[in-house]
Amino acid sequence: MNKEYLLITGASSGIGRQCAIQLSKQYNLILCARRYDKLEETKSMCKNPQNHLIFSYDLSDTENLETSLIDFIKINDIVITKFLHSAGTIGLQSLKLVDSDFMLNCLKINLVSAELIVKVLSSKRYNQSALDSVVFISSNISNMGAKGFSTYSASKAGLDGMMRSLAIELAPKVRINSILPGGMKTEMTKDIDANEEVSKRLESSFPLGQGKPQYIADAAEFLFSDKASWITGQQLTVDGGRTINISS
Repeated sequence: MNKEYLLITGASSGIGRQCAIQLSKQYNLILCARRYDKLEETKSMCKNPQNHLIFSYDLSDTENLETSLIDFIKINDIVITKFLHSAGTIGLQSLKLVDSDFMLNCLKINLVSAELIVKVLSSKRYNQSALDSVVFISSNISNMGAKGFSTYSASKAGLDGMMRSLAIELAPKVRINSILPGGMKTEMTKDIDANEEVSKRLESSFPLGQGKPQYIADAAEFLFSDKASWITGQQLTVDGGRTINISS
């Protein structure tokens, strides 16, 4: 019997790294991101690091993604039962500076790669139809709007739309859900947090304060568990009350 694994993209930092650390207590992991050295760091932070594998890959290269993942599964003689898509680029850009290269890079990493990975993992030929649960890390901006976030919000709204349709298409074998985080301090948001005025304004808009990656890891752990066995096609918002705060 092939050894079972949970694949985490974006595992080199931020939410993806925190999810890896927490989920390593229960699962064998495949850690995916561009930088091998950062993935090694994450692996060393996980429980039983010898049980986890590294798949160093740039998800903006969607043309070769399917083949590379299939080869990885074959070479390691494994199956992947769960998939957490935490990889993402924030894509903050005003409309007057947006161009097709910027848009396509954001969409490839945040959206296109996610569907291609699910395609491979739900395949009987390549993964023995072993996939049973998927969690996408989306964003609360999927359902909102903000200046400079048009491309990023489009990618996350697309991710959630895709999630709902795949949840129907792959049921009852595979459950697929999204987590919608609010603002939190991570490597990806360091440029925003560096602006003291913006950082203070953000902090005041969260009734429960700005979040920590740990909160998202807790939500992912729940959605992968048997306790969520009757939940699919849903957006789970974890944002400290930001999206209900009309006073800010």
